[in-house]
Amino acid sequence: MISGDARELAFRILSELETRRTTLDRLIDEEFEKIAPGMDRRDRALAFALVYGVLRWRAKLDWHIEGLANRPLNKIRPDMRNILRMGLFQMLFMSRIPDSAAVNTAVNLAKKYGSPKLAGFVNALLRNAARQKTAFADPDPARDPVPALAVSQSFPEWIVRRWNNRLGLDETRLLCRYNNQIPPLTLRANTLRISREALTEKMVFADAAETICGTKYAPDGICLWGPHVPVSELPGFAEGYFQVQDEAPQLAAHVLDCRPGQDVLDACAGLGGKTGHIAQLMENRGRILGMDSDMGKLRELSLEMNRLGADNVETCPHDLRQPLDPEKLGTFDRILVDAPCSGLGVIRRNPDIKWTARQADFQGHARKQLQLLSHAAALLKPSGGVMVYAVCSMEPEETNGVVSAFLEKTARFELQDMGLLFPGLADLADDRGCLTLLPHRHATDGFFIARLRVCP
Repeated sequence: MISGDARELAFRILSELETRRTTLDRLIDEEFEKIAPGMDRRDRALAFALVYGVLRWRAKLDWHIEGLANRPLNKIRPDMRNILRMGLFQMLFMSRIPDSAAVNTAVNLAKKYGSPKLAGFVNALLRNAARQKTAFADPDPARDPVPALAVSQSFPEWIVRRWNNRLGLDETRLLCRYNNQIPPLTLRANTLRISREALTEKMVFADAAETICGTKYAPDGICLWGPHVPVSELPGFAEGYFQVQDEAPQLAAHVLDCRPGQDVLDACAGLGGKTGHIAQLMENRGRILGMDSDMGKLRELSLEMNRLGADNVETCPHDLRQPLDPEKLGTFDRILVDAPCSGLGVIRRNPDIKWTARQADFQGHARKQLQLLSHAAALLKPSGGVMVYAVCSMEPEETNGVVSAFLEKTARFELQDMGLLFPGLADLADDRGCLTLLPHRHATDGFFIARLRVCP
């Protein structure tokens, strides 16, 4: 029988994440479904804090564990590593938890999932850590600043080196720090049913969070810092008054600039975050086709559109890398291609990406993104059609590199300058007119948006 203990739940999630090819969100949903759904709210919060905290600070924790163990980290059993990480994280980052509680609960887990001998090792290392923690030191940056920053801010060295080469050390440090912060819960008011102002009033009146404010660039966004209840218990959730969506992806639907009555394709629709936004900008008039290769996601998308009252959305299961239905060619006024990518722009919300992303994958992502963009282009009307390309990444191979390759391959398109088209977004535009959002500069997720129009 699976225990409902918060630390054991966090341990199971962290261990599963290292052995399965799945996302953190999906794993959390699966594990919480196995454990009693009625688990105490404080225990759920502790489990979340441990999982996200260990993933945010894993490299720093490992640096100290290796120093205390006097042996290479890879010589410690993987599940015991996670028990040690959780114990040390509580000691270094959770001031309300006594060291003795962190040690004792770690030892109990080591007994249950290991052996008395391993429990003794965990006990000795963590008690030693409790005695020495005020003297813990990070690597000396004077010797080599990149690996030192990788430990002190807990990032893989290859990511720090890549950002340092592009942004310099000071900006890289700021970017890493920003990505280690706990983000706000960001919502988008569903203007089919309520205005941002009225929804904000509801949130404030219900004391939904410690701080509530509007987003800077997206006109319908609301940030909730320190929300007091889960999303599904916020006022207006059941009524479809909002969707959860960071400010950066909210801009993708805005620059698509779709109008009521148009035919619009959301080519990589996923769970429908941007599909719902497009529906509200079209005032429920016209036709939206949500396309995705994952039938499960499309079923959830349909349920979400019902919750939002988006009546003009159809779904189509299709992998855009495969041949297209000839009847759909040249039929859409607007197309959004929110392509799969490395996800390095959303590390703040998904810290597991730090440890699963690989530098060797960038070229493969770029080839797939170019293929999706090229196939989608054939679906656009030959006159006046607009296509928006977006990724939750700031990496050149997946952003301007893909746009350049597409324009070289497809001469009938031109890249539009969004700094000129949308003056309110001018300070987000790069020298080509694409929107490049950097977390530490713009206080959003990392995101890239390009707007392509069929040449007149």
